[in-house]
Amino acid sequence: MPDLDPEDEKIIILARSARARVQAEEGAAVRDVDGRTYAAATVELPSLKLTALQAAVAAAVSSGAEGLEAAAVVTDAAAVGDLSVRAVRELTPDAPILRADAAGELRETIR
Repeated sequence: MPDLDPEDEKIIILARSARARVQAEEGAAVRDVDGRTYAAATVELPSLKLTALQAAVAAAVSSGAEGLEAAAVVTDAAAVGDLSVRAVRELTPDAPILRADAAGELRETIR
């Protein structure tokens, strides 16, 4: 990932790690406006379903984050789902969302 800002590379690595740790469909990480990072994987329980990005945003918000600088999703899907994008946009309308594949290669930046 030579063309990425080191902080963006970091959240992609965190997202990959979250995905691999529980072998989930997606892993995600966000960086808040204070530089703190939060990572999560897809949650699929009978009573609770969250995309990885929704879970990472929820972790940030529950820790007091007031906004996001950036978000990353590691997935094999061809696009980041609408619910994931909306979770980021509700907190910070212009935060870039990086979509990377399982190898951590950046495939798209959603602005």
